Amino acid sequence: MTVGPALSGRTVTVRVPATTANLGPGFDTLGLALALYDELTVSVRDEPGAFVEVHGVGEGEVPTDESNLVVRAIAHTFAAYDQPLPGLHLVANNVIPHGRGLGSSGAAIVSGIMAAKGLLEGVVEIDSLGLLARATELEGHPDNVAPALFGGLTIAWVTPEGPQFKKLIVHRGVSPLVLVPQETMSTALARSLQPESVPHADAIFNVSRSTLLIAALIQSPELLLAATEDKLHQSYRASAMPETDRLIQALRAEGFPAVVSGAGPSILVLCSDPGQRLAAAELVAASAATPWQSLVLAVDFKGATVVLHPDEVK
Repeated sequence: MTVGPALSGRTVTVRVPATTANLGPGFDTLGLALALYDELTVSVRDEPGAFVEVHGVGEGEVPTDESNLVVRAIAHTFAAYDQPLPGLHLVANNVIPHGRGLGSSGAAIVSGIMAAKGLLEGVVEIDSLGLLARATELEGHPDNVAPALFGGLTIAWVTPEGPQFKKLIVHRGVSPLVLVPQETMSTALARSLQPESVPHADAIFNVSRSTLLIAALIQSPELLLAATEDKLHQSYRASAMPETDRLIQALRAEGFPAVVSGAGPSILVLCSDPGQRLAAAELVAASAATPWQSLVLAVDFKGATVVLHPDEVK
């Protein structure tokens, strides 16, 4: 396929944050962007097909051809706007752990969609809802891709017109700590452990806690322990990640607002001050049966960014 003159020689660089979804009671609805980033550079080349270089996390493991998830996200976006897909050269520098509940697949999808947005600048304009729609089509639900795209705390929901989101700014006192184990967890497996229905009382419980959680995150961090209680998903998945569950119970017993990060097995602790993070990390280091990595992270407020290299702009 011949590359059109509008795209020939274009190069874009994309930066996408890790995310943590659910946050306890906000199952499939709430997500938070974290200051841990994958970076991607994509160049249009004259030869057809895609050539992918992967550095860091996933190197030697993820596909490096057209089946790569980032390439598929770029192709999906070009097709959605009726644009021919040019040859591509991708260089991915990955930091976000895979299979740990930190939104790595969502970040890959968002990386591809943002790269497509940058490559198509001046040819097709893609607005925020368009980006969210394309990402949700690939991811299946918007709770991880919304914060990856837009940053901060996001509430995501789906309407007949497509997925929607609201971004909120997190209180400056909220201090996330992510505890990452060596083992991975399949999101599909985690979802398969969910019952098709839950008791009415549990549903009411989670409605109250998820509402409280929004208030705690944006205004009253001292309420985070109560606000992160959940009865919809974590207990059902506990058998698949017993050490995660044991450590969460130990953390919560000492007053730390600990929850499963996404589908797990990582643990998110939504501390109300930076000093609390050190104490939580020390508790896990002292009581864990296997090694856990402690990531002291800030909340990312910008979300995904894309830069069309200045010397390539037509």
